[in-house]
Amino acid sequence: MNAKDTVGTAHPQQDQNPDHLGKTGGDEQAAWSREEFEAQLRAKGTAYHIHHPFNVKMNSGGCSREQIRGWVANRFYYQINIPLKDAAVLSNCPDRETRRRWVLRILDHDGYGDEEGGIETWARLGDAVGLSRDELWSLKWVTPGVRFAVDAYVNFARRAPWQESVCSSLTEMFAPQVHRDRLASWPEHYPWIEPSGLAYFRSRITLAQRDVQHGLEVTLAHFTRREQQERALEILQFKLDILWTMLDSIEKAFPQ
Repeated sequence: MNAKDTVGTAHPQQDQNPDHLGKTGGDEQAAWSREEFEAQLRAKGTAYHIHHPFNVKMNSGGCSREQIRGWVANRFYYQINIPLKDAAVLSNCPDRETRRRWVLRILDHDGYGDEEGGIETWARLGDAVGLSRDELWSLKWVTPGVRFAVDAYVNFARRAPWQESVCSSLTEMFAPQVHRDRLASWPEHYPWIEPSGLAYFRSRITLAQRDVQHGLEVTLAHFTRREQQERALEILQFKLDILWTMLDSIEKAFPQ
């Protein structure tokens, strides 16, 4: 593969540095109810990367083998950093019950006992699209833009209050549909991909739903004032921008 990385086009709703999130002025507005607040969070799905032109192209069968491999190789960098992000959440969280539930996310990706975990399952997707293990783990195809975006997300989790990091994970509200889309379209459009390699997408549908339930519990309980709720929306937008920027970078690095 040949990888060329340039600065990605801006997300239509791309926001600011996370250190500046939630700065509001004027009189305090009335807080949204829990139902209204959750609806505001879910409305952010219009900015999810399922709508990115590269993802639309990929799920409609328009990507070449090189583009599929480039996407898999770059998303692998995201996969191997998710446990680091989740460990950062744990390190900042003093609540034992929250830690007992959150630690499952690390086990989901790293694996435990006879469970291979999401990182290994993604590596098998790499096998299925024609990437060797050495090639995948070398990270040689990871673009600077993807590396920067993923590292920014991990660093946010290290610095932010744990409740804010939990909030940033709520992009998973929108993830089950993107996994269903891949499972429905890839076998038809990309018959050269070994079907067993799609196991990651299948596994994440139920796991994401479990994780969203916990993430929403924390977010709805913690962000109760209007200013906090608006900050939560900005944090979620920050994470959406991370995912969108990754696809910008991949799209430019693997144009055909």
